[in-house]
Amino acid sequence: MKPKVTIGICVRNGAFTLREAIESVMIQDYPHELMEVIFVDDGSTDDTLSIINDYALKMDMKVKVFHHKWKGLGYSRNVIVNNAEGKYIVWVDSDMVLSKDFIKKMVDFMEQHPNIGIAKGRQALIPGKNMLATLEAFSRAASRMVDYASSKGRFKALGTGGAIYRRKIFEQIGHFDEELRGYNEDWDLEIRARAAGWQLSTVDAYFLDYERLGLTWKGLWSRYWIRGYHTHYFLHKNSGMIKHYKMFPLAAFIGGLLHAITLYKK
Repeated sequence: MKPKVTIGICVRNGAFTLREAIESVMIQDYPHELMEVIFVDDGSTDDTLSIINDYALKMDMKVKVFHHKWKGLGYSRNVIVNNAEGKYIVWVDSDMVLSKDFIKKMVDFMEQHPNIGIAKGRQALIPGKNMLATLEAFSRAASRMVDYASSKGRFKALGTGGAIYRRKIFEQIGHFDEELRGYNEDWDLEIRARAAGWQLSTVDAYFLDYERLGLTWKGLWSRYWIRGYHTHYFLHKNSGMIKHYKMFPLAAFIGGLLHAITLYKK
């Protein structure tokens, strides 16, 4: 008997891409009677909530919709954890597109590897709409080409988008830190999962991410500025997880070259 799985979609102002994400969930080849989708709209000011409500009426799987004023990712993810009925939770971002067999492959992997607490699919390596988007996508993909069971992998985050979590790990280690509102709520939980004895891994199940839409320098700068701002609390809580010299532009440039070499070898 296949297990029930919860698809968790936390979104804020994702109207531009949300339809594609939802439609990729709707065509999954995993039994729909064993899938539930939980949407959490984190205070959107665009048409996100109306899009969610419209699709909720069309979906042939159980759907739950929650909406609140902006409280951040940590809080929003906990809404899903507290209301999930599945043995597993698969996190889907509003700007992702899943391959048709994504859920099936993720669940099958977890069923076959009971020591794995968190696993993540792979970002499909296809060019973005411009060079900046392509470089960003390939660099991020290369950074995850690591054995997460190794000492080096300890300092790498899987991230939630495209990841599957065993729901019982929350019973063991607690929920997402709600003080982490923008970024790193996932990394913080991964650290606690490792400390509790769970292993992390990747799975050959593929998704497309936001880079397919193209990037601008302004947009990339804004994203990294926000990420840096929200990383401040995380670093105080988990000192030693990021080497400060890696935050300088030269180090980032060298890191990009190393990622390019990694991809070339693949």
